[in-house]
Amino acid sequence: MMRQTVLLTLQDIPYFCYPESVGHYTNHAEHAVLREAGVLGNFNIHYVAAGKGYVEADGVVHELRAGQAVLYFPHQRQHYYSSEDEPWDVRWVHFYGERLHDYMLERGLHRNLLWTLRQRNSWEDAHLALLEEVEQNRMLRPAQLSTLTYALLAEFVQHAVPLKNTRTTSKTESRVLSLLPQMQQEACEPFLLQDWADRAGVSTYYFCKIFKNAVEMTPMEFITRSRLQMAKQWLLERPSANIGQIAEEAGYPNASYFNRQFMAHEGMTPTDYRGLYHK
Repeated sequence: MMRQTVLLTLQDIPYFCYPESVGHYTNHAEHAVLREAGVLGNFNIHYVAAGKGYVEADGVVHELRAGQAVLYFPHQRQHYYSSEDEPWDVRWVHFYGERLHDYMLERGLHRNLLWTLRQRNSWEDAHLALLEEVEQNRMLRPAQLSTLTYALLAEFVQHAVPLKNTRTTSKTESRVLSLLPQMQQEACEPFLLQDWADRAGVSTYYFCKIFKNAVEMTPMEFITRSRLQMAKQWLLERPSANIGQIAEEAGYPNASYFNRQFMAHEGMTPTDYRGLYHK
């Protein structure tokens, strides 16, 4: 299967980032690309969803498997190709933007060529959403194209780690990570670490260790951020509700503690936050 759409390259676009092409190849053993340095002026990400392929850099051939990706900066030499005996399911996007180069440099993305995505589904979903928008509407909705491209890039920035520092995710680690959406949904309920560790089938120590490595925060920090996010939404949706009521519904024992947590994370009180939007 081959899905590929190339768009016009725009000049002076009013968007942070914009796609030049989006595609998806499956079971295409002949897929091979060689671009010499200076040929392509776009960023591009090639992500392997299944099978395997190869990336050649500085005379060394690197194997890429499911969940791994190559990120090229503009004008880099590019040489990559599918395995013939195990053709890759590869998904890619070429993108550009006036201030994008500084954004990528600030996040250190120029330091590595090969990456592993710690959480694959969110990037794959974002890529599919962009691909379908391009196929259905091409450039009729430019703002939507930019938004979907940024969503795809944001997922990469959040979940990609250098390939040389990663290892295959175990089944146990996958069980812990699969609980994230449920933890977010139940964040306002009393948080019992032992309960979540039991659901993952691991000790509380191992649960916290896996969680911190994958999410870069402790389980309690994740719960706190999820609670505050819900509270912020309620503060705006229910302007007549008092702070104590929202604090209780968000899982805090009293308004005073809620105010301290809100101030620590948002730099203002819940009342001041609400006042930004409801005058």
